Amino acid sequence: MASYDYDYDDAQVGYDESSATNRSSSAAGQDLRYDPNFVPDSVKSFVVHLYRYIREKNVYEIHQMYESSFQTLSERLFKDTPWPSVDAVAHYVDNDHVFCLLYREMWFRHLYARLSPTLKQRIDSWDNYCSLFQVVLHGVVNMQLPNQWLWDMVDEFVYQFQSFCQYRAKMKNKTEQEIALLRQYDQAWNVYGVLNFLEALVEKSMIIQILEHEKEGLEQFTATDGYDYKGGSNVLKVLGYFSMVGLLRVHCLLGDYSTGLKRLLPIDISQQGVYTIVIGSHITTIYHYGFANLMLRRYVDAIREFNKILLYIYKTKQYHQKSPQYEQILKKNEQMYALLAICLSLCPQVKLVEETVNSQLREKYGEKMIRMQRYDDEAFAIYDELFSYACPKFITPTAPNFDEPLVNYNQDAYRLQLKLFLYEVKQQQLLSGVRTFLKVYSTISLGKLANYMEVDESTLRTILMTYKHKTHAVDSDGKVISNADVDFYIDDDIIVVVESKPTKQYGDYFLRQIVKLEGVINDMDRIKLE
Repeated sequence: MASYDYDYDDAQVGYDESSATNRSSSAAGQDLRYDPNFVPDSVKSFVVHLYRYIREKNVYEIHQMYESSFQTLSERLFKDTPWPSVDAVAHYVDNDHVFCLLYREMWFRHLYARLSPTLKQRIDSWDNYCSLFQVVLHGVVNMQLPNQWLWDMVDEFVYQFQSFCQYRAKMKNKTEQEIALLRQYDQAWNVYGVLNFLEALVEKSMIIQILEHEKEGLEQFTATDGYDYKGGSNVLKVLGYFSMVGLLRVHCLLGDYSTGLKRLLPIDISQQGVYTIVIGSHITTIYHYGFANLMLRRYVDAIREFNKILLYIYKTKQYHQKSPQYEQILKKNEQMYALLAICLSLCPQVKLVEETVNSQLREKYGEKMIRMQRYDDEAFAIYDELFSYACPKFITPTAPNFDEPLVNYNQDAYRLQLKLFLYEVKQQQLLSGVRTFLKVYSTISLGKLANYMEVDESTLRTILMTYKHKTHAVDSDGKVISNADVDFYIDDDIIVVVESKPTKQYGDYFLRQIVKLEGVINDMDRIKLE
């Protein structure tokens, strides 16, 4: 059910008049035979049972219906049409207000995944999220919902915001009706509204205090996977928890990487946590954490986390083959390999990468990484290509000036981030020669190195200072950290090189040999002796 970052070059769908009166109207261009008021028996059974299990707080059965039954029915009955409208199913569930909000949340998510929503449907979905989150924040929610569903709510909320910003930025072919609607509903998917809801969920859930208390042994949030086994509700707490990941993602989309990482700080990503239980949450967290660190020049942090998640996906992806999220897992996997290739090219720290991941990386990008080390125009083009493939779909959160000529500006935010990234690459390229010489010598005089590099000593000192600056970054605690695998200091005009020694990983070597030996034994067992 999770969306991660769907590829969306949103179709330029026109405003459907019928959707103004019918909130559950069909998307533009879909099957005209669709009747929003027709409810098949299997759907009646689905909503009745789901409603009952939610009232009983039977998380196991809710999860089964949400993950399995909803997908099966969607595939069988609603492959290219929406589900029945909420009005059509409401009387089967006692017109329960909260259940109807949950049903509509799933209804819109299915619509976004399978069809092209109209502008009015995008606005209606925003209204539904507002109502749902208001109930969670200000009502008494006496439910337990599966972590997967709660993660999908936050994930889809951010995705639909992202999608709306991209849609609104394609102004060139908008009709007068669409522009009138955009003017009328100017608060729908407003960036401050989105951030305020996520911040409010974090604050009201008191999740930051809960995680602090857990470190002191006073809470059991992670140990219980966020569920409340005393009969309470997990909804607000877990939504607050996942909202921190949502805030990281939104700030990355806006290009504000420092703020994004600050919002994630209460979650210790060096440990297993509730975010690792849901594969979509795990991947989204590390993808955006790694990307933010890459853009802040904290390459070592990015490499370390990309390595861990890529190893995890390599070991577990076969268990997710039947999951509706499988394609997105594979896509994010490929994007993170591209980001890892960029990090290692700018900051060669291969010792931080496990052999399995390194082997996959060489297979996918080995040739390109060799060319990226050359620091010429071709290398520059590869950085451009990999960044464009692997970066998030950046957004411009502000509404356009409707009185000016209408143009498409949906690529503006991406172009700005690409420009900033390539500017950093250019600066790194100027330092390529220094690192090459530092790798060769343990000591060398300033004069000799200046002679080799064909610059004067004053220029060399500037280059060496720049190298120091570019191989250091400021971490989340405000401390200066080194990303360099080769460092140096100057003592009386002599450059003394300090190369970090990799720690040998004996365990990996023995495990690989054991696997090989088991393979040989299996082969021998299959041979029939005459």
